[in-house]
Amino acid sequence: MSRTLSGPRTWLSAHDCDLDVFRELVERDTDPAAYPYAAAVERNVPLYDSESLRAEVRTPEGRRNVQAELVGALADGPGIVVFKGAFSDRGILDRTSGVFDALIAEQRASGATAGDHFAKPGANDRIWNALEKAALRDPEAFADYYANDLLALVCLAWLGPGYQVTSQVNVVNPGGAAQTVHRDYHLGFLGDEAAAAYPAHVHRLSPALTLQGAVAHCDMPVESGPTLYLPHSQKYEPGYLAWRQPRFRAYFEAHHVQLPLAAGDAVFFNPALFHAAGHNRSADIRRTANLLQVSSAFGRAMESVDREALSNAVYPVLLRRKAQGAGQEWLDTVVASCAEGYPFPTNLDSDPPVDGLAPPSQADLVRRALSEDRSPEHLRDVLRAAAVRRASR
Repeated sequence: MSRTLSGPRTWLSAHDCDLDVFRELVERDTDPAAYPYAAAVERNVPLYDSESLRAEVRTPEGRRNVQAELVGALADGPGIVVFKGAFSDRGILDRTSGVFDALIAEQRASGATAGDHFAKPGANDRIWNALEKAALRDPEAFADYYANDLLALVCLAWLGPGYQVTSQVNVVNPGGAAQTVHRDYHLGFLGDEAAAAYPAHVHRLSPALTLQGAVAHCDMPVESGPTLYLPHSQKYEPGYLAWRQPRFRAYFEAHHVQLPLAAGDAVFFNPALFHAAGHNRSADIRRTANLLQVSSAFGRAMESVDREALSNAVYPVLLRRKAQGAGQEWLDTVVASCAEGYPFPTNLDSDPPVDGLAPPSQADLVRRALSEDRSPEHLRDVLRAAAVRRASR
């Protein structure tokens, strides 16, 4: 374990994952006094009455105070908040549900089966890029739905202006198995070795770049398997390396909390919170949620670069230098400077995860072609095909 002169970890490894430290962090009570705007604290989770909250944020001072409380809950508190009745207009909710149902029906009729990051493909119904698909099918419903003031309130609180919304609809059918515990995007989608390559301060930064949310599109009693959470677990620094370890998974299974939701309720949580969708044990509830993943405006480069063209231009040089004896480190450094090294955003309908939680990145494709001594023409075709797969439609 590496440390700076002042003490904090510079790098994290599996050896840093101490279950006793984790238990000490999560086995605490959420103090209701710290959340005066919440209507209640249940199972360590602050619950907000949406209409009361709307009254509190009518003034700039009230709005800032509520947002400060939400940030505190997501960062240093339990890591999760629930807005009861956030989507109170049932007409808007039902119309949007109808859009989702139509998209799923079309998807089934086409024979397409959407993959799932944490469940067996085909077990559930999943709409990738539901944001765009819903807007194209019914822009009026889209506008009414995403005009939700509490969605804006919490997104601005956690991410600031310029945030970007994406959404994936997940329908867990009766009998649908529970997910495995996990953390989410960005680092949560990387394998242990890849996550450990990022310094500790990036492990701390990653959760600040995304806000996770879910809107209930039906009543979700506990038997329908609403999401399982482990409050306070987002504060465990090595958590991106811990959640796959059997002892941490076993602890989660024994200590998670689960809250029933009503149609129109919304949950927002820190993406580093340990969580998993539950087992739908009901006989007839198609547990439907619109999963919101809202990204910081800052998660992008300063300039627009055609990295496909750049990679194709540099690849013949890489081939020649490899033949002349250039080392792997030299080759990898050049690839990192020209090819896109991260696989997202992409179109998960046509570019699904392969051997993990993410599809291959552009840099992966360049490195693979280089390792196999493929021709520049081969790489050009591979990169073009990948670009087509990644297009939203």
